[in-house]
Amino acid sequence: MAEERAILVIGPSWVGDMVMAQCLFRALKDRDPDAAIDVVAPAWAAPLLARMPEVRASLPAPVGRGRFGLVDRFRAGRALRGRYTDAYVMPGSWKSALMPFFAGISQRVGYLKEFRYGLLNDIVPLPPELKRKTAQTYFRLARGGRFVPPRLTVDAANQQTLLARHGLSEGGYVAIMPGAEYGPAKRWPADKYAALARAMADRGLDTVIFGSANDKPVSAEILALAPAAIDLCGQTRLEDAVDLIAGARFAVSNDSGLMHVAAAVGRPVVAVYGSTSPQNTPPLGEHVEVVTLALACSPCHEKICPLGHLNCLVQLDVPRVVAAADRLLAAGPGP
Repeated sequence: MAEERAILVIGPSWVGDMVMAQCLFRALKDRDPDAAIDVVAPAWAAPLLARMPEVRASLPAPVGRGRFGLVDRFRAGRALRGRYTDAYVMPGSWKSALMPFFAGISQRVGYLKEFRYGLLNDIVPLPPELKRKTAQTYFRLARGGRFVPPRLTVDAANQQTLLARHGLSEGGYVAIMPGAEYGPAKRWPADKYAALARAMADRGLDTVIFGSANDKPVSAEILALAPAAIDLCGQTRLEDAVDLIAGARFAVSNDSGLMHVAAAVGRPVVAVYGSTSPQNTPPLGEHVEVVTLALACSPCHEKICPLGHLNCLVQLDVPRVVAAADRLLAAGPGP
């Protein structure tokens, strides 16, 4: 027999989307405080979900992103039979709805997307104007509760250990996130980030570069032009990045997963947009400066510039981003 008010959520597969998924979790708990929420997610997401008080447990996704894995999904679903009363399917793919179906969960909620009649038995209408507004789309699945922005908890003890290890002082550095797993059409050029780092040094602030090991080529370009910057790309666990970003004076980031992390730990954010729109995936913080040229050709939502010039980012000059950073500095240390 299913545990009373136990909810299974099939979570998204990207860092930023997982942060924004907390809007759904918070709405579900606001609607029903006694509900237990478990989230099926990639292994990397477990430390992130552990920073969300609304989530009871993270369950490993049976297959990796891009794989169909019918047998694995069937086995994982059958292993969960009788444990949940409701399921919420956040991704839009057909295959993502299989696990709750195989688990025999009576209420399976999601958007129709890939014609998922039968796999889902409670289909939520999705207005066209919300199609790309990720956080609002996730929240709307709850059909109740309040919309509350993501807020990740910070491990203060771990933060202090990390600050000491890397020779940093809380509030004495700027966190920059020059990468974007989505593609180059989201990435402000490395030489511009280097110029920003030099400008921050003039203001008495260190610059710390955050990202995955995949961002090492970008961070190397920045270090060649701003050797005083501190490169932590690929050197921190995700939970450590959360705690260190929380200790920054503010963050400057492309539209990326770590941008959403920065906002979710209450840091002021300068958000640089190129091929994507700040109306769709803004950092959900109280102190945000959005910098975008809003050219006629953007947002195109492409991974690689279809016109070959990347003007939306190449023409976005450093003084404009520095001015946004100065406005955050003038406003004070933030929350």
